[in-house]
Amino acid sequence: AAAGLSYVGAYVINTYKSYDNFLQDKYALLPAVIIICVAVVMFIIGLIGCCATFRESRVGLGLFLAIILVIFIAEVSAFVLGFVYREKVKTDVQGTMHSVFEKYDGKNPESAVVDYLQEQLHCCGVKNYSDWTTTQWFNSTGNNSVPLSCCRQDMKNCTGRLDQPQEL
Repeated sequence: AAAGLSYVGAYVINTYKSYDNFLQDKYALLPAVIIICVAVVMFIIGLIGCCATFRESRVGLGLFLAIILVIFIAEVSAFVLGFVYREKVKTDVQGTMHSVFEKYDGKNPESAVVDYLQEQLHCCGVKNYSDWTTTQWFNSTGNNSVPLSCCRQDMKNCTGRLDQPQEL
C-alpha cells in the first residue's frame, strides 16, 4: 500500500508540471506531498506491525492498533474536508482558468498550456466553447472561431468555426 501511495503522489507531482499555469496556488501540490508522507508513515507502521506479530508482543500489537485507528480517523477527516471545500476549489480553479484563457494569444507559454489542456482533456473552454467568445483573442481574430485545440481529434478538416459546433 505504501508503494502504491508513493507512486500516486509522485504521479500527481509529475502531472502538476503540465497544469501549473492553471493551478497558480503552490498549495495545490500539498495533497501529493501529504500522500507521500503518509506512504512513508505507512511503511514504518507496517514494519512495527510485522515486528510485533513476529514477537507476539501485546504492547506492540496494541500500539499498532492505536496507530491504525488514528490513521482511519485522519482519512475520514480528510474525506469530510474534501467534500465540504469542493465548491471553493472548483470556484478557485475556474477563476484561474478564466484569467489564463483571457491571456491566450496563440503564441505565449500560457497559450501552449491552454492548447495542451484542451487536447488532453478533450474539452473546449472552461465550461464549453462559448467561453471563448468573451476573450480578447476571439475578438482580435475576427474570424468567429476558437483555437484548433478545441477540435475533436477525429475531425480532420476542423477549422474551429463556431458555425460548426459538432466539430468542437
